[in-house]
Amino acid sequence: MINRIIITGYKPHELGIFDDKHPGIPIIKKALEDRLRTLLDEGLKWVIVSGQQGVETWAAEVVLALKTEFPDLQYAVITPFLEQEKNWQDPKKEKYQMIVAGADFVASVTKKPYEAPWQFTEKDKFIIQNTDGILLVYDEENEGSPKYMKRLVEKYMETHDYELLSIDAYDLQVIAEEMQRGDW
Repeated sequence: MINRIIITGYKPHELGIFDDKHPGIPIIKKALEDRLRTLLDEGLKWVIVSGQQGVETWAAEVVLALKTEFPDLQYAVITPFLEQEKNWQDPKKEKYQMIVAGADFVASVTKKPYEAPWQFTEKDKFIIQNTDGILLVYDEENEGSPKYMKRLVEKYMETHDYELLSIDAYDLQVIAEEMQRGDW
C-alpha cells in the first residue's frame, strides 16, 4: 500500500507547453486525478512534489482540488535548495507561491541556495527514501528529465520494497479520447 507518493515528470518545455492555456494540461491533470483517486481509495495519505514547473505544479493543483473531497489528503513541497523560484518569471513564481502556501509541509533538503546539480540528486534520494512509491509522468519514447528519477527509483527498488507507477503517452491518449467523447 502506498501511504506517501512522489509525483514528478516532465517540465512544460519538454512537452512543448509554453503557456497555461495549452490543451494538453487538462489531459495531464485528469490522468493525475484519476490515478490519485484510485490511490486515495487504497489509503494514500501524502503526496510529495519538489515544486518544479510542469507535472509537479499540475499535480499540486490537482491535490489542492481533491482536498475539498478528501480533507485528510496532505501534500508536501520538498525542494532541492532554498529560493528555488528565485530566477523564474513572475507568473511562474506566483503559481509556485500559491502551491507552497497550500502545502501541509514545506522544506528544503540542502537548506541553502543553489550551488550545483548535486542538490537535485540529494533531493531525489531523500524523497525516494521517505516515500512508498512514485507516480511518474514519463514515456520511454520521449526521453527527458524524468529519466534520471526513474533510474534512481529502479536502483532503489533493487533493495527496497517500492512502487513505480507511471502515466505514459498511451494513458494520456486514452484520457484525451474520453474527454473528446465527453465520457468524463
